[in-house]
Amino acid sequence: MAENVFGAVELGGTKTFVVIAEDKKNIISRHLFPTLSPKDTMENIATFFKNKSVELKLNIQKLGVGCFGPLDLNKDSALYGSITSTPKKGWEYFNIKRQLENALNVPVKIDTDVNASALGEYNHVYNSNINNFAYITIGTGIGGGFIINRQLVHGLVHPEFGHIRIPHNKKKDPFPGICPYHQDCLEGLASGPAITERWHQPSNSIPKDHVAWKLEAEYLSHAITNLICTISPELIVLGGGVMHQYQLFGLIHTKTKMVLNQYIKSKFIQEHIEEYIIPPRLHDDSGIMGALILAMQNTD
Repeated sequence: MAENVFGAVELGGTKTFVVIAEDKKNIISRHLFPTLSPKDTMENIATFFKNKSVELKLNIQKLGVGCFGPLDLNKDSALYGSITSTPKKGWEYFNIKRQLENALNVPVKIDTDVNASALGEYNHVYNSNINNFAYITIGTGIGGGFIINRQLVHGLVHPEFGHIRIPHNKKKDPFPGICPYHQDCLEGLASGPAITERWHQPSNSIPKDHVAWKLEAEYLSHAITNLICTISPELIVLGGGVMHQYQLFGLIHTKTKMVLNQYIKSKFIQEHIEEYIIPPRLHDDSGIMGALILAMQNTD
């Protein structure tokens, strides 16, 4: 008799991560491959789960997906489970949920990749003592996943933190921004591709003492200040590829306190900001573990 298990997919703009697990503590198999065209990517995902199911005698009950967005997450919409407006060729209005349900014949629960990261990080580490939590990813794009009163935030669509506006001194930084929709929003100024375009080299090749990182910290600190002043999270986690530059954390701590200018009276900011704005405890596994939790919680 086949063993009942769960499947998880973290579908990013450049890479796709897949996992089969009994539960969040027992991973059976995992694989990473590039995100290609919608057709090729769906085929790679389906092939992984089908082959592993046969090879290991597994019965995948449900699948959880954390996907780059924006997504249509309105269950009453004909486009539920689809990517909406995206510059990624071929992905606009591609229905991830329907494609995977048809290919694998299992229920699929889908949410944004950053919501999955927030869910994964929160459920594995913090949910015993934190009610309001924020996870910000800074990588190929910038996004925010928020847990308020222990629940993931959804609304009209879902939060699009990467597209908030922040101060942009064009004399200090004449770079116009790269967002195809808003040009110099947060993502347009501070994402990984924005860093590469501005400085003509990828972020992982820029020296740690380069002025690039002070500018990056300034933009992220303004965004974090907006976040603190709007939803007042009890903890902020900063993940994504850009935040592998760990020297950014100290710069962000200092600059965020400067921008707040002692307005928010909290010992966590005034005395222990290094414990308030932190890296992910699950490192690069936050998203895939959140996708696994989506599968385990799926009641669709």
